[in-house]
Amino acid sequence: MSYITVRITFGGSKQFMADDHSAKRGGTSFFERLTRADDPVFEQIDRNAKSLLQSALTRLDVVSREEFDAQAAVLKRTRERLEALEAKIASLDEELSANEQRENQ
Repeated sequence: MSYITVRITFGGSKQFMADDHSAKRGGTSFFERLTRADDPVFEQIDRNAKSLLQSALTRLDVVSREEFDAQAAVLKRTRERLEALEAKIASLDEELSANEQRENQ
């Protein structure tokens, strides 16, 4: 008869010990409880994990996909306007240079 011992540390020094015969003894193992979706312990762990993830994402300054797409569209329009203004300035500069050359002749 072989035993599998698992040691899990929860938040410091408290430890839970389980072996592969716990289900045979009529008790429900910790791992079996976690895998049942209707267990309040699982629901609490799920809520805590989601809360931690949301907190981490907030600290990372992550934006939603919709906001990213909106800002990308604004940036695209701004680049197009900048390119148009640069082309207009280049055209006006050429005209000014051509007028100065005519006046100097």
